[in-house]
Amino acid sequence: MDPLALALLPGIGPKRLLEVLKAEDPLGFLRERFPEAWQHLPEAEAQAERERGRAEALGVRILGLWEEGFPEGLKALPQPPTHLYLKGELPPEREAVALVGTRRASPWALAFARKLARELSEAGLWVVSGLARGIDREAHLGALEAGGRTLGVLGSALDRVYPPENRPLAQRMDLLSEFPFGTGPKPEFFPRRNRLIAGLCRAVVVVEAPLDSGALITARHALELGKEVLAVPGRPTDERSLGANRLIQDGAYPVLSAEDVLSYLGVAARPKPLPGLSPEEEALYALLQEKGEALPEALAMALGIPPERVLSLLTLLELKGLARALPGGRYGPG
Repeated sequence: MDPLALALLPGIGPKRLLEVLKAEDPLGFLRERFPEAWQHLPEAEAQAERERGRAEALGVRILGLWEEGFPEGLKALPQPPTHLYLKGELPPEREAVALVGTRRASPWALAFARKLARELSEAGLWVVSGLARGIDREAHLGALEAGGRTLGVLGSALDRVYPPENRPLAQRMDLLSEFPFGTGPKPEFFPRRNRLIAGLCRAVVVVEAPLDSGALITARHALELGKEVLAVPGRPTDERSLGANRLIQDGAYPVLSAEDVLSYLGVAARPKPLPGLSPEEEALYALLQEKGEALPEALAMALGIPPERVLSLLTLLELKGLARALPGGRYGPG
């Protein structure tokens, strides 16, 4: 009995699929318990063969609910998908954060989403979103700019990426769908897609969303699964921000920066690579790191160079964001 063929049968959802697969005689159990579905088994077996052939040609893996590698977060959904189409890899749930929001986002929200995604990626997190216009697109782009990993969860098949203008972007990232090849986008598919985004991530960040935004569906699924929900506050007079603001009123953690997300989740930011430093600058920066704060004279004495040279080096480090002036004439690391 081919599990994929079973999964493709009409009327066989996740619960029935697992019932059939656990039966001592799956074929007999299917024929007896679900006779209508049984009648469609030859067509389903043929479709399963076509799906596997298409998947092999496109470099896609078909992952079944009955397999070990199926994400635990998706198994916990009230209505999990029976199987998934994966191009690339899935993120570990503890390392994945969803960034979602409206397709018709304001310029500041688009810029903020991109910056947020870039900085979360720099901290080693995966960014997950829905590859839609607006916030989703900027989230994916920000992650890629940082050299990070980003997963797009589609409301269509992997060979029918929507919207069309995001197809070049899709080729640069990991992709996931629950829809068979050839399935185009439909309005009712996107809420289904949103539950997958919530199930795959440890937290959902809503960047900008009106009250009727699908991003709030993602947030609701996250709450139902016991995941963290965060939101970026916006102007109370802007309809595009009312959904995110409402989430904050209802208890979502407010996000003003990537540091807010990292701190809330207990994720340590990766140290940023140092810009090109001279040997003198490296020695002074290492000393600042060691002492925490010090007067220029003390730094000069420790390094064995004139105080005026230390002041000059401190200015250079300040310009590179590696030192900062403190009250009382002291200096510390930036």
